[in-house]
Amino acid sequence: MCGITGLYSFDHKANHFEKLLEEATTVLSKRGPDAHGTYADDTVLLGHRRLSIIDTSPSANQPFTSEDGRYRIVYNGEFYNFKEHRNQLEKKGISSTTSSDTEVILKLYIQEGADALKKINGFFGLAIYDNHEKSLFIARDRFGIKPLLYYQDSDKFIFASELKSILKYQIEREINPEALHLYFRFNYIPGSESILSNVFKLKPGHYIKIKDGDLQVEPYYELKSNQFEISDYDSAKNQLKALLTKSVTSRMVSDVPLGTFLSGGIDSSIISTIASKQTNNLKTFSIGYKDEPFFDETRYAHLVAEKIKTDHQTFYLTNDDFSESLSDILDYLDEPFADSSAIAVYILSKKTKEQVSVILSGDGADEIFSGYNKHMAEFKVLNPGLKEKLARSFGWVAKFIPQSRNSSFSNFARQINKFYEGGKLSVKDRYWLWASIMRENEVNQLLKPSPNQNQLLHIQNELLASLKSSDFNDFLKTDTNMVLVGDMLRKVDAMSMANSLEVRTPFLDQEVVEFAFSLPTSFKIDHSIKKKILQEAFRQDLPNELFMRPKHGFEVPLLKWFRKELASLLDELTNKEFILSQNIFNWDYIKYLKAKLHSSNPGDTAAKIWAIIVFQRWWLNYMR
Repeated sequence: MCGITGLYSFDHKANHFEKLLEEATTVLSKRGPDAHGTYADDTVLLGHRRLSIIDTSPSANQPFTSEDGRYRIVYNGEFYNFKEHRNQLEKKGISSTTSSDTEVILKLYIQEGADALKKINGFFGLAIYDNHEKSLFIARDRFGIKPLLYYQDSDKFIFASELKSILKYQIEREINPEALHLYFRFNYIPGSESILSNVFKLKPGHYIKIKDGDLQVEPYYELKSNQFEISDYDSAKNQLKALLTKSVTSRMVSDVPLGTFLSGGIDSSIISTIASKQTNNLKTFSIGYKDEPFFDETRYAHLVAEKIKTDHQTFYLTNDDFSESLSDILDYLDEPFADSSAIAVYILSKKTKEQVSVILSGDGADEIFSGYNKHMAEFKVLNPGLKEKLARSFGWVAKFIPQSRNSSFSNFARQINKFYEGGKLSVKDRYWLWASIMRENEVNQLLKPSPNQNQLLHIQNELLASLKSSDFNDFLKTDTNMVLVGDMLRKVDAMSMANSLEVRTPFLDQEVVEFAFSLPTSFKIDHSIKKKILQEAFRQDLPNELFMRPKHGFEVPLLKWFRKELASLLDELTNKEFILSQNIFNWDYIKYLKAKLHSSNPGDTAAKIWAIIVFQRWWLNYMR
């Protein structure tokens, strides 16, 4: 895994920015602590920080140059089937000078142009410069596992793996009011917007080609359903097991130590089980909450580890451990991101990196196989039984029950209330509600800057474009395009890269994803079970206890922290003088949220306040 950055000058004055290239590359050092390289001419600047995983020799360092000196590549990612394509190139008389996947990508591009991307089984952000054509080609992987951001003005185009690198080129900084609104709606910024009005995220499955002053953004991949022929249920289970085994096996190729995250949930347990059959003494890692038994799931991880006989390690953390990591986490984030489970992922990654450099995770399974509570809620709205009909009729009662995420009962009341409200809406409005942390009226009360409503509606329509009907797979596809990319993958990438740890996601293999979206709804979910085919395909391989437990999620006890350990941080970043000086928030609503936090019915207030805290720290770091 690596970090990349660069600049393309439309008027061939790239050398004016050459001193800034060093800073823009250096700021990515945590993504790539093993090597540093740059290239500059009058048209382009390229910077690379390397985390050595495949072919750790200096000959594979980047920017990597073709033998004739015409092409240069900077690349962040893994190309799992590169050996297959290297062999095919050799049959054509095109030999390789290294054993790296970087060289194979470059040679494929030289031969096939943008069509080369379709042959890559893996994840990536990359840039290739042709110094004969004076053209630049940048691309992002199919599902957005790796980030790639860009900026453009009248005389230059800038790209990087992280926003903080783009900022080193001294661009103007202006908060994007639509992105700000979306951030407080969801606790992350979905889609192609960024927190700055002039910086954008390249969409997954897209590339940009710049030549002769012309810039084109083009898709090279679109997720489609029915790519596989599905026969009966038992055959589909066997096919799923075969595809996942193939995916895991291909992702275990590494020249450095490798392990798996094992949370005790179904997804990470399946990946760990398959991986344990490919190697002896597989290392598995989980995190436990010593002070918070309601949030601790390590018992299930231990059961799996014992069954599949891995070298398992659990990191038991106190509330003090979390508090001590907060500054590092908040300072690493170069865009507001308030999924609080990032705290746990950061600490787990930090501890894990002490023993391995590559980790396999279970990310992606929930979105493609239907693992979230909102998926079950959507299914029951479309297929209501007696309980659902009663909830839709009398769910208003839940409004009068204390709601929070801090206990099973109060969380159930929160879910019933959301189900009741969502059941009355259209499928698009229901999705928007259930994906939100804050409602639109709450965000409007919180913020002073008003977004452009037409632009906000355009962004919403684009994010919900997959919801063409009430087909259940459309609901999952929307999660895959929005939540998976903007929240889950962003979280894992940022927190693992902050610790120079590479995370690989077997569930997001192209064949696995396309197979999942070829399955009928009845194979994925019914009134009693989520991720049906996934659970039943691996039921014999895992402890029975895993199938009896409710889904918990990788949550942290924010409410308790804000009432105790984080109380001083909250006061510091939301004091009246500071809030009024920013002219971003309405003080009366901040005061209301702080009071509600200490009430008997806090609801999702802790998550909302966490979003404010994250934003405030980001604002101090980047906008003050």
